Amino acid sequence: MSTTPFTFELIARQGRARAGIIHTPHGPIPTPIFAPVGTQATVKAVTPAQLEEHGVTLVLSNTYHLFLRPGADLVAELGGLHRFMNWPHPILTDSGGFQVFSLSENRRVDEDGVTFRSHIDGSLHRLTPEIAIEVQEKLGADIIMAFDECAPPHDRAYNEQALERTHRWAERCLKAKTRSDQALFGIVQGGVFLDLREQSARFLTNLDFPGYAIGGLSVGETKTEMHTVLELVDGLLPEDKPRYLMGVGTPQDIINGILRGVDMFDCVLPTRLARHHAAMTRTGRLNMMNAAYARDPRPIDPECTCYTCRHFSRAYLRHLIVAHEMLAATLLSIHNIATLINLVAEARNAILAGRFEQFTATFFAAQETLQS
Repeated sequence: MSTTPFTFELIARQGRARAGIIHTPHGPIPTPIFAPVGTQATVKAVTPAQLEEHGVTLVLSNTYHLFLRPGADLVAELGGLHRFMNWPHPILTDSGGFQVFSLSENRRVDEDGVTFRSHIDGSLHRLTPEIAIEVQEKLGADIIMAFDECAPPHDRAYNEQALERTHRWAERCLKAKTRSDQALFGIVQGGVFLDLREQSARFLTNLDFPGYAIGGLSVGETKTEMHTVLELVDGLLPEDKPRYLMGVGTPQDIINGILRGVDMFDCVLPTRLARHHAAMTRTGRLNMMNAAYARDPRPIDPECTCYTCRHFSRAYLRHLIVAHEMLAATLLSIHNIATLINLVAEARNAILAGRFEQFTATFFAAQETLQS
């Protein structure tokens, strides 16, 4: 591991869109960036070598899942998350907050933290800001998240309460943090309510986190509402800190996020769609179970250079799916991840070259052509 501290280098801007480099102890992260999700210390169906081959520089793992199984102490004993999952590049861990709050019926929130029952065996557990930081420090990711409360986007009363709690918990997370080789991000909440989002962004900015996540989006609000929140937050967060839009991973949402000043994205979508037989393209999804592909000799995307598209036909992929072969999930996951990695890389290059406006115009024109 390098001794390089966490820094963000903003290299170019075009409109609100930004290109930069996040420097971490485990290497640089060029931005804008998409991070595949390795929920349980693995990106489902894909090896670390396959991720490297397709240009992945950042992987996300879930604190909640690793807290329950195999446990943070075991991961620490075996050398931390990087060594445990054999991923030598940067890792980001979430705080566990989103997973805990999605349990709804099986958790109880109080001022100190959250008591919840495991989705695995029903056992009782407790997460507080201090425990969330302790667990993430044992896991050893380069970027860690403050413990927050994610409220339903349109519930004003709930968002007001959750926002106050999120801010108090953010202060406690900062006090609990002991490792200097990890960057702790604050999380802006507030649902679709712009005054709450502004309040959150200003409060967290005053705490001077090294980076800021935007949480509580892509959870039921409209695209217009999401874009309005992003435009507001873009004008409030510091220029010299990375912005991370949590849980967003369609090509359209990523480009719309970059247009509004977002630097980092993550989502389970590429691998989840793969396990449900869907291939991502920039203009939509293909259901590879479709009988029309049974004799189709073409790759998923003739313009894609991923391992799957270089070597296999739609007909072969459909055969694997029909035959219930595990390789189908791997090949589709590789393609779906590569689609998003290549998209953000091209967006970055377009920003650096001063032609992002043309890039986005071409991208959205292709969407309209498909829909018409």
